[in-house]
Amino acid sequence: MPDSQGSITASPRPRGTVPDVPPSDATIIGGASALSAAAPTTAPARLPVLTPNDYASDQDVRWCPGCGDYSILAQMKKVLATLGIPREKLVFVSGIGCSSRFPYYLNTYGFHSIHGRAPAIATGLKVTRPDLMVWVITGDGDGLSIGGNHLMHCIRRNLDINIVLFNNRIYGLTKGQYSPTSPLGKITKSTPMGVIDNPLHPLCLAIGCEATFVARSIDTNIKHLTMVLQRAAEHRGTSFVEVYQNCNVFNDGAFDYATNRETKSDATLELEHGKPLVFGKNRNKGIRLNGMTPEVVELGKGITEDDLLFHDEKAPEPTLAYLLSRMTYPEFPEPIGVFRAVDRPKYDELMNAQIAEARSKGEGDLDKLFHAGDTWVVS
Repeated sequence: MPDSQGSITASPRPRGTVPDVPPSDATIIGGASALSAAAPTTAPARLPVLTPNDYASDQDVRWCPGCGDYSILAQMKKVLATLGIPREKLVFVSGIGCSSRFPYYLNTYGFHSIHGRAPAIATGLKVTRPDLMVWVITGDGDGLSIGGNHLMHCIRRNLDINIVLFNNRIYGLTKGQYSPTSPLGKITKSTPMGVIDNPLHPLCLAIGCEATFVARSIDTNIKHLTMVLQRAAEHRGTSFVEVYQNCNVFNDGAFDYATNRETKSDATLELEHGKPLVFGKNRNKGIRLNGMTPEVVELGKGITEDDLLFHDEKAPEPTLAYLLSRMTYPEFPEPIGVFRAVDRPKYDELMNAQIAEARSKGEGDLDKLFHAGDTWVVS
């Protein structure tokens, strides 16, 4: 486990787990006969079933009391316990920011890396160790400002990794400056007259890079957040999840419209594959397309659910998913759920296939390579 100053977290073998090398492997030293002689006569014992608590590290969680990050951590531990993947096969890579302390608090391998570079480190790790499940934990500042370039290329390559972006629309670790997702006019310590930058929409970026899995959830919507993280973990390829996360110190209430009991039914729209886009406290509103422009309509006034836009998360063409990612409150309800879940070849598999093909051709000859094709001598 890391000390208070460490950046690389490598957990010791937790209680109740099996060693990294199965005991039966030791008998291979004696050859096949020894292996046969040592074979157990009874069925091997099952591996212990892990619970969410087994994924908690021995580190004190140092987020502010009431921070939305606690909820994301709790739901992540629940999801990890369902995957059936040994803890030594799980790696969490983060950059810099409040969210990036995440690897310290999980009893898995982890890397608290440098600002904005978590996707690059995760890429190198995944292509060299395809047997690992790799998660990238980032925030709206770390991932979309200094790390925007790395994030974009990681998404478009479609490595088999999972990216979770905590979006609180503020720089929390540095005490309240505006971030790439802060809304226009937002008063912060670095924008005393209001933000004049047009905010970046994380899901628009992900879908524009043709991410194969794109989803959004909210820190306080526990069941929904668990479902989204579970779906992301099960996806083959890059999964990108944006979580609306409340910073109760420097941007408290940023998502009240989406979490308040009185307003959330009208302010959010839960996406379900194959179902019409219906929302509202009385489920009497919907989204219809007027050409290629979405519009809010009221059901029952000559309009039925058949007139509404039906959600298709598996559509290979990302235009409708992008259209949904552009819907923002108060003009529209903000969609939550899975926007896109499609199949595409994975970068890490394609790279390893090329390496295997090259190796199958035998040792190369550097001298022949230098003199291959058109060459000339400069005298």
